[in-house]
Amino acid sequence: MAWVLFFDGDCGFCSKSVRKVYALDRKGDVDFAPLQGELAKDMGLTEFADKAGGTMVMLRESDGVKFFKGDAWVELGKILGGFWVLLAGMFGVFPKGFRDWIYDLVAEHRYLIAGKNNVCGMPEEGLRARMRR
Repeated sequence: MAWVLFFDGDCGFCSKSVRKVYALDRKGDVDFAPLQGELAKDMGLTEFADKAGGTMVMLRESDGVKFFKGDAWVELGKILGGFWVLLAGMFGVFPKGFRDWIYDLVAEHRYLIAGKNNVCGMPEEGLRARMRR
């Protein structure tokens, strides 16, 4: 099943997270697209790149279902498999409001954690092939 992970392309933390997900996604199930890109614009997702606390969005392409914030983390863990399924299961037992609060806390401080990208670092060739505009 194909998935698209939408992320804040201006966020160093988000870009590093995308590289990590790419490395962990051994089956190649996840493609990536910046929330500032054309695909996000076409899907009405650009609002989720809010500077105050952006929102990762997971899109399941088979049926167009979108997962946001803590739910996106849980779905991503299921997709990655192995240890990440266990971690997603443990995180998933918490109420949605609590998962989203944790997500918002990290998102609110993401620029402090990893900085803001003024220049886009070129990803390796395999990751570039899975990037959508």
